[in-house]
Amino acid sequence: MNDGPVSLSLISHTNAGKTTLARTLLGRDIGEIRDAPHVTVDNTVHSLISTAAGDELLLWDTPGFGDSVRLARRLRQQGNPIGWFMGQVWDRFRDRSLWFSQQAVANVRDQADVVLYLVNAAEEPADAGYLEPELAILEWVGKPVIVLLNQTGRCRPGDQEAAEHERWRQLLAGYRVVHAVLPLDAFARCWVQEITLLREVGKALPAGRGPSFARLIGAWQARREGQFEASMGVLSATLARAALDVETLPETRFKGALRDLGRAIGVGGEEGDDGKARALQALGSRVDAELRAALDALIAIHQLEGHASEELLRRIARTVTVEAPVNEKKAALMGGALSGALTGIGVDIAHAGLTLGAGMLTGAVLGALGGAGIARGVNIARGRRGTTLRWDDSFLVELVVSSLLRYLAVAHYGRGRGEWRENEYPAFWPPLVSEAVGAAKDALVASWAARDPARETTAIVARLQPVITEIARTILDRLYPGVLDSSVEAPAGEARDQRS
Repeated sequence: MNDGPVSLSLISHTNAGKTTLARTLLGRDIGEIRDAPHVTVDNTVHSLISTAAGDELLLWDTPGFGDSVRLARRLRQQGNPIGWFMGQVWDRFRDRSLWFSQQAVANVRDQADVVLYLVNAAEEPADAGYLEPELAILEWVGKPVIVLLNQTGRCRPGDQEAAEHERWRQLLAGYRVVHAVLPLDAFARCWVQEITLLREVGKALPAGRGPSFARLIGAWQARREGQFEASMGVLSATLARAALDVETLPETRFKGALRDLGRAIGVGGEEGDDGKARALQALGSRVDAELRAALDALIAIHQLEGHASEELLRRIARTVTVEAPVNEKKAALMGGALSGALTGIGVDIAHAGLTLGAGMLTGAVLGALGGAGIARGVNIARGRRGTTLRWDDSFLVELVVSSLLRYLAVAHYGRGRGEWRENEYPAFWPPLVSEAVGAAKDALVASWAARDPARETTAIVARLQPVITEIARTILDRLYPGVLDSSVEAPAGEARDQRS
């Protein structure tokens, strides 16, 4: 049994980003977005999610407040402010700002179970002259309000964000209708924060609506957890294929193989042996293609648009490094074979046609442009099939770090922001991810330890995915403490997306 839909009214001062946030929450484009006042001119309703039991969560996008200072001044002169206000007939064309305000107030009064009031957190509260009159209007209406801090900027360490949120909470503590103050940036929110929001909505609803809304929260979390699991599957399959990838070279003496490797990557030695050059080129270009495809898959899973770009992948390779032990004997042999002729290797490899392969080799594998750097990235081994090249354990661990950073970047990218664009990671992300991956390094290496080109990728994925999933959940828990620990059970039956 359910008690009808739960309605959330998204309201704010005009041009504060309501429609942008609505697009992010809905995962599809609605309305119009422009940097101008009163772009949204009507109250429009959208279904966020529903369950097989008939529960439904609705989101109303409203025109927003216009001249709230003048409106509040008029309301204070009335014995029954909202009753008087709603009895007026405002002219849509001659007094647009008051007409828009009337539409917003009517929606809150007639439709909202809970009001989501969006504020521009980039402003100092004292500089937002509209804040006090608009909250006064919401007080007169009397519906429970959750204040959402939008335009908070890039993700910051938890203590910095907590300090800003506390400042806003203290500022708004005197308003009886304000039930919670939460960060939810339309550009950079994470799905974990959406769950926090819905739990606060549930607390603001009458007690009798608890069971129905608990099913809705469970459905929402099940949807987001499904995206999370699908993302971990993509990352795990990509890494498994990299672990199994191999190139076989013609039989030769070990030192000769090292010298040929130097020629293949464009440094030292004479020109020639195109086969070896092609082998290394193939190894690098395949990991390049795999990571591009993985990023495109993450973008699609998160209901975004756009594609991976070469610059993003080069930046990942350039900035992410995990310290790992090096086989010093092998490093010394390689260093001697290459005769120290490694200056300008990045340019040489790039000219050889490697894109991400070049970035990873120059940024993470070669390291200090020496033999030890090569030892970190490529295993050279002689076996029955001849001399083979493949990515070594430390390189694969680095791929885990860069893959999880890409996941975080996509998971924090709101659809309202528009097509996917590359951005620098927040400075505290790489060390956080590196620490989490480093703690699980032994489990990661064990998951692909038995790799053999003849093995099925699925066998590696089955061992690797639980490890990567646990690392990712650890990272999310550090970014958003406690949210994933208090998960709500998904309702019986599948949640149904409502798409227009």
